[in-house]
Amino acid sequence: MQRRTFLSLLAVPAVAALFPACGSDSKKKAGTASKVGSVKGQTAHVTTGADPTAASAGINAFATDLFDRLVATDPTANLVFSPASIALALTMASAGAKGATLQEMDSVLHITDPAAIHRSMNGLSAALAGLNQSKDLTAEGGTGKDEVQLSIANSLWGQADLAFEQAFLDLLSSEYDAGMELVDYKTDAEGARVAINNWVKEQTKDRIPSLLSPGVLTADSRLTLVNAIYLKANWAEKFEKSLTTKETFHAPKGDVQVDMMHIERHFGYSSGEGWQAVELPYTFGTLALTLAVGDTADTKLPTGDEVFAASTSRLVQLGMPKFDIQTSTDLASVLGALGMATAFSDKADFSGMTTAEQLFISAVIHQANITVDEEGTEAAAATAVAMAGTSAPAPEETVVLTIDRPFTFWLHDTANQTILFAGRINDPSATRS
Repeated sequence: MQRRTFLSLLAVPAVAALFPACGSDSKKKAGTASKVGSVKGQTAHVTTGADPTAASAGINAFATDLFDRLVATDPTANLVFSPASIALALTMASAGAKGATLQEMDSVLHITDPAAIHRSMNGLSAALAGLNQSKDLTAEGGTGKDEVQLSIANSLWGQADLAFEQAFLDLLSSEYDAGMELVDYKTDAEGARVAINNWVKEQTKDRIPSLLSPGVLTADSRLTLVNAIYLKANWAEKFEKSLTTKETFHAPKGDVQVDMMHIERHFGYSSGEGWQAVELPYTFGTLALTLAVGDTADTKLPTGDEVFAASTSRLVQLGMPKFDIQTSTDLASVLGALGMATAFSDKADFSGMTTAEQLFISAVIHQANITVDEEGTEAAAATAVAMAGTSAPAPEETVVLTIDRPFTFWLHDTANQTILFAGRINDPSATRS
């Protein structure tokens, strides 16, 4: 039997570490042992003139499809994932796909204009990076600072003696600002793994210290594409810690006691048949966390886009739990069921990357976590795609919303409503280790 070769794509969105990292698998500086050189496309990174609309719309539609599939695999489990991370990784891979492989990937990712999607992804990345702001509160007599930190970085890690298509390298250079670090998977796959892990650790400020487990990369690996997103954001209106109390949350497997936060402010609010939703802005108003809860556990909730469109300002007396959850899942079967089966088969065509060997996707591993407390939100995610080869308002009725039962959430920007993280909380008392 012919031995098949591997390509890996990694997408790692992360928010600043709330807890100390649990140790790296190596103390070596990134790539010092295994890197044997570097190359970059001949086209410079283009930083202006890209419309993020198509990228944002595709990510949100993909998020809805993926959410339904992931919830169905375990309806009572907590869930968090990053549709933006997964879509970015797969879209970079699609730059080297052709024929039915490309058509299926475009369909699953809701890409309607393949020729323009990479420019749009570029525009979205630039728009998100442009949300960075910081304000020193001590100048106004306060303490600390309000900040939004959001950065996106991409890199390629390719087999040193494999010829990659120049057009592929040029596209990833111009639209994703991704150069290629040359490694030798054939003789030192472990060294390449350590180098990539250290790069990810640096880009995510230690939030993800060891993304790739031993054995993920082998002598058959040929290329690893890595996307890292770092995010840290405070609430625009922080919850008073003194108001947080132990209360009952009605989890699917039985009532649990959780730390319930409380606040009364004007928030974006919407409601429909059997459901309510509230939008909590982060500082500077460029990002928000939207929560949707049903009257019962069986209530069919709307999509994120439907909730965003219906939101209007209301005075809300809100109670919501703190939560700290993590999800690890293999997306290969889910993506295949959604319609991109060819990419996982021997019929896959990724000849736009290289014609020296035939590559196909062998696994798509995704991990994500999110922590929400009185100060704001911390989150992280990683995707590994392994491939072979106001004035005083008038008096108004206050909306009383206590989220004491399972709910869905979307963390999104407010300009394009791009969903960066999404998930489902069934039991806030079940925290990540």
